[in-house]
Amino acid sequence: MSDAIDHSIAQPREHRYRLTTSDGVGIDAVLLRAADRRTTAVILANGFTGTYRSPHTRAIAEGLMSVGDVMTFDFRGHHGSGGHSTVGNAEIHDLEAVVGHLRDLGYGRIAAVGFSMGAAVAIRHAAIFGGTDAVVAISSPSRWYYRGTRAMRVLNLCIRRSVGRAFLRRFRKVRVTDQRWNPTPAEPREIAGSVAPVPLLVVHGDSDGYFPVAHATAIYDAARRPKDLWVIPGMGHAERAVGADLVARLREWLDERLTVTEEA
Repeated sequence: MSDAIDHSIAQPREHRYRLTTSDGVGIDAVLLRAADRRTTAVILANGFTGTYRSPHTRAIAEGLMSVGDVMTFDFRGHHGSGGHSTVGNAEIHDLEAVVGHLRDLGYGRIAAVGFSMGAAVAIRHAAIFGGTDAVVAISSPSRWYYRGTRAMRVLNLCIRRSVGRAFLRRFRKVRVTDQRWNPTPAEPREIAGSVAPVPLLVVHGDSDGYFPVAHATAIYDAARRPKDLWVIPGMGHAERAVGADLVARLREWLDERLTVTEEA
């Protein structure tokens, strides 16, 4: 695998926005725009504890700039955004605020590319709200409360215990709610069938230390066409595991589904 992301658009312009969700939470977002006016946008939705400030997220964003302008943001409770993380439940309102803002800016075609928690959010958002024209779910859980790997057992301890939440707040700049879900939202595997007719791409690494490949196949099997499944040999988990070769494949997949004649 190549060591560097292919930067298709040199030095994109950054536009920072403070968005507000329907439930009143402030979301810190940055739009990377090419010099020419375009009507296609790609949203990157990070995994839990992830941020648009990450060099991994930035590299992926720059690698997808040939598809369209790229919006990156921090979910609620993360870094500069307000509120508390609900670890994938209320976060659908964060993504809806981003989609709505891009529509207001004049983007006619929008894709959501999510990672881990962000992938589950992208699936649920597309199924519940709609408004996106393609969805990519990378390293997504298929069900809630999974503890089948050491990484997920540790993460669940951090989320459920006050000392773990304090650690996340101090060292990862993530504020997690102490409230349990009530009611429990539909799982990605339960709701994936409602993403159609929007195309869904499910991507998973066979070396993912958080969620085994069975999570990807469960989502794919539950989804309706159009759908695709890529199991990537040797790939780990979420943003940090995405290299240049995968970004190039994502560009091609997104291009085929979002191609429109851009306005001058």
